[in-house]
Amino acid sequence: MAACVKQISSATVMSVLKYEDLIPEMEKAMSKVSSMAESGVDQPVRTVVKIKPADGYLGVMPVYSQYDNLLAAKLLCFYPHNSLQQEPSHYAIIMVFDAKNGAPKAMVDGDKITEMRTAAVSAVATKYLSPADPQVLAILGSGVQARSHCIAMRKIYPFKEVRIWSRNFANAEKLAKEMNGLACKTAEEAVSGADVINTVTSSPIPIIKLEWIKPGAHINAVGACRYDWNEIDPAIMQAAVVYVDSKDAAVKESGDIIMSKAEIYGELGEMILGVKEAKRDQLTVFKSLGLAIQDAVAAKMVLDRTE
Repeated sequence: MAACVKQISSATVMSVLKYEDLIPEMEKAMSKVSSMAESGVDQPVRTVVKIKPADGYLGVMPVYSQYDNLLAAKLLCFYPHNSLQQEPSHYAIIMVFDAKNGAPKAMVDGDKITEMRTAAVSAVATKYLSPADPQVLAILGSGVQARSHCIAMRKIYPFKEVRIWSRNFANAEKLAKEMNGLACKTAEEAVSGADVINTVTSSPIPIIKLEWIKPGAHINAVGACRYDWNEIDPAIMQAAVVYVDSKDAAVKESGDIIMSKAEIYGELGEMILGVKEAKRDQLTVFKSLGLAIQDAVAAKMVLDRTE
């Protein structure tokens, strides 16, 4: 049976998966998550196995989508200190099964999919929540998610200015050169007057303050993927209209939500469906944790294009 399992590399994922196609598919996936239809998407909150010596964890993310007849599970290792050895902080694989009989169909490299689907979902949130005609984009971070968010955001809006900040200024300069952006020496400089802000750092403490933020700005909060980390100032979370990818996951996994005691206004999928209003005239935050359905849909796209 193992010989029948297709193996798909990161290079193959990169060659077939495009943001122009992925962003609308992520929009559809998020609407399915928040649909009231029974048994549409069965997606438990991820199971986490702590790896104390490395301050990391192994995450298990299964999902079944009746809409797509799709059965899959992602295994994700998060080692936050890998960057000290110039290694990725995340490693992932996605197993896709035949939903008819449970037989394994494919093992897909999950690193590139995680990178791209996360940025694509942020792009969906930005499409609905950014101020009208946004001009200035701020990226806080300089890793793979910073790069992917630069690319995905520009698929939604033609920002006139892209500012990039990182705790390592040399890395910010490198990414800014690649993305035709401007490297900033402080986070305040990067976000002041920005219409859309993406926080994609590994910081366990807040990196931006409420007084720096333009009224009506939109923030995609992507870092702080642990319950005891908060990348966003609690004052921002309290002042903003907060959207999440999953309420069930956010109240258990998001330090930005838990530590600020912020009220969740709605899920991204609820807004897409029109159940919740897109309050783009107010300060908004989309707290992204990442869902198995996002990985599964992206993996299916890759499989369909390689068969």
